[in-house]
Amino acid sequence: MATSLKNIIVVGGSYVGVATTQGLASLLPSTHRILLIEPHSHFHHLFAFPRFAILPTYEHKAFIPYSGTFAGAPNADRHHVVRARVSALQQDRVVLDRDWQGVREIPYEYLVVATGTKLRAPGTMGDDEKPLSVKYLQGYQQRLKQAKSIAIIGGGAVGVQMATDLKEIYPEKEITLVHSRTQLMPLYHKKLDEIIKERCQELGVKLVLGSRVNIPADEFQNASGEPITVSLQNGTTLQADVVIPATGQTPNTQFLSTLPTSSEDSLINPANGFIRVKPTLQFQDPKYPNLFAVGDIADSGAHKAARPGAGQAKVVANNILAMIEGREATQNIDVQPPAIHLTLGLTKNLVFANPDPGETEPWIKHRDDGKADMGIDGVWGRRGVAVKSDAEYHL
Repeated sequence: MATSLKNIIVVGGSYVGVATTQGLASLLPSTHRILLIEPHSHFHHLFAFPRFAILPTYEHKAFIPYSGTFAGAPNADRHHVVRARVSALQQDRVVLDRDWQGVREIPYEYLVVATGTKLRAPGTMGDDEKPLSVKYLQGYQQRLKQAKSIAIIGGGAVGVQMATDLKEIYPEKEITLVHSRTQLMPLYHKKLDEIIKERCQELGVKLVLGSRVNIPADEFQNASGEPITVSLQNGTTLQADVVIPATGQTPNTQFLSTLPTSSEDSLINPANGFIRVKPTLQFQDPKYPNLFAVGDIADSGAHKAARPGAGQAKVVANNILAMIEGREATQNIDVQPPAIHLTLGLTKNLVFANPDPGETEPWIKHRDDGKADMGIDGVWGRRGVAVKSDAEYHL
C-alpha cells in the first residue's frame, strides 16, 4: 500500500517492544508512523507462563489481543501491528516471511530490534497462534497433574517459581530443584539465595545443588510414560516422572545475518550473542546510527528484565525523536543494580534489589498478597483491551 508516511519499524512485540512502540507513537510528528512487526497472534504475557503451565483455568488469559496497542496514541489509525516475521534485515528495509498489504519488503527510516530471547518451554511458546498455545499449556498441566515426581533443572527465576508453585499446589508430589551452582539465582545478592532456600525447606522442595545436568538431545521430553533418569556431571543420578528444563536463553537475532557489518564482531557480541549497542542504544556498528536495540536482545550492561526495559524504551523513543528533528541522539540509559519481583508460591512473593553502588545490603520487601491468577485481568486493561464478558478472554 502506497503511503507518504515514513516508517519507524519495531521488530518484536513483547513487553519492551510494545513499550517502545507506545512511547514513539505518543511523540512522533505526523510525518511518521510506527509498524510493530510481530508473528504472534496475541501478546504473550510471559510472566504468567510458569504458573499457568501448572494451574488450570487461566491459561487462555495469558494471550492478549494487540488491538489495544495504539489505544492511547494520537492519530492511532496511522500506526499498525504487522502480523509477520522478519526473515531478513537490509540497510534500508525489512523482508517479511509473508505479504502485508500486498508487499513483502518494507522500507524504514529508523528501526528498533526488540526481539528478546527464546527460553525453553513453557517459558516461551513454540506456536504463534493463541489456540495452539492454550492447548499446549493445558496439556502441560495434565502431565504435571499425573506425575508423582517432578524435577526442575535450573535455579533461575522460572525454576524457582515453578518449584514453589508445584509444591504448594501439589504438596503430595516429590518436587526437586536442580541447579549447577550452590547459590540459587546467583546474579543476585546471597540473601536472595537464603530466602529461597528457606522457602523451599518450608514447602518441602528438595534441592540438588552444585553439579551441572547432562541434558539429552530430547531435553527430557520423554513420551513413554516411564520415569526419566537425570544424570549429573558429578556422577550422581535422580529419577522423576516429569523433568522441566528451565535453563538457558537463545538470542533472537537470526534475521540480522543479512546485514553487512563494519568488522567481524561489530554487530553481535560473540561472547553472549547479543547486539552490541552504545549507551544511547544505537547499534555500536558505525554503519547504522538509525538502528537501535532494546531490552533483552541489547548488550547494554543492564539487567535483562521488563522494568529496566521500560526505561530503555523511553530512551530509544526520545533519541529517535531527536534524530527526526535533526538533533543528535544524546540520551543514555541508566544502568541500575539487578532487581526482581519473584513469586515463592501462590501468595508469597517478594521484591528484591541488589545493593546500590557503595552499599552492602540489598533492598527486600516481603509480600503475601499474590493471587492464583497473578492479577491477569488487570494486565488486559493495562494492555488497552477493555473486556465486557468472560467470553472475550478467549478471543
